Amino acid sequence: MTSLLERKLLVVTGKGGVGKTTIAAGLGLLAAERGLRAIVVEVGDQARLPELFGISGHDPGLETKLQDGLWSISIDPDRALLEWLQTLGGRVSGRVLASSSTFQYFTAAAPGAKELVSMVKIWELTQGERWRRRAAGYDLVILDGPATGHALGMLYSPQTFGAIARVGPIAGQAQKVRALLENPASTSYLAVAQGTEMAVTETLELTEGLQRHLGRELDAVIVNSVLPQRFTSAELREISQLNGREPVTVKHRSSGSAKRHAGEAGDDTVVRSAALAARAVHDRARFQHNQVARLRRRHFEVLGVPFVFTAALELPDVRRIAEHLGRSL
Repeated sequence: MTSLLERKLLVVTGKGGVGKTTIAAGLGLLAAERGLRAIVVEVGDQARLPELFGISGHDPGLETKLQDGLWSISIDPDRALLEWLQTLGGRVSGRVLASSSTFQYFTAAAPGAKELVSMVKIWELTQGERWRRRAAGYDLVILDGPATGHALGMLYSPQTFGAIARVGPIAGQAQKVRALLENPASTSYLAVAQGTEMAVTETLELTEGLQRHLGRELDAVIVNSVLPQRFTSAELREISQLNGREPVTVKHRSSGSAKRHAGEAGDDTVVRSAALAARAVHDRARFQHNQVARLRRRHFEVLGVPFVFTAALELPDVRRIAEHLGRSL
């Protein structure tokens, strides 16, 4: 995994809700810390990173500086389409074509057209010579991809659209994007999962899709929110004994004795609840590690990220995740 940040494009995807944006942000922070000029790309009307970094009033369709060495952008397909058309046919003809009802119908109806526009913009961000003359290039572009199925559709879009437009500048551009995605020296693929059966199964489906359509493998899998295995076998036996304690009964009628035994009964309830909670956390952690073992049996490079015990992740939490990733990348 030492070369994961050395590519031009890093595609991050996985099942919805597993923390892809958190991991993408952490990788961006890590890249910036290592002296790279990096940008995290969000898609699908998502623009969460500026808010995470405390930036308001930004334009989601433009590149926003988050801190030294790190930018973000949320791709607006209409804006990206206009930029692309202007490079193909000049400023005036690009605007005319973008406003054409015929062309709008075509982009809506053609399979993969919207996805291709987003992928073309991502390709443009990886280039040293950008569409806008004064725009600087990036050392690393991190795609915070949508959930697995939609992400695969985006990645296949150059092939899908290329089957329609076989010749001409659009076909040529689709081929450039495809070459970027298929080249192991340029692009890495990272799956984010959690230690659940469904998330791991979706990761396996992702790698099968990459192999079938792009001839690529996952470079690594990050398992997010991993719980530690805290107890030894001997400690678990003790916890089981605590859970099996008989309830305390009040045998004396004096007020002092009744109060004392009522307290003991309350303590017993607390001990039972704590023992049940400890056992539940242990069982969940064991199940997570069994799911991680499923991935390792497929010879994936697997990195676990510890569970963060907080109501909502904030920037300091993401920085700690970046530090953890940095010890393995």
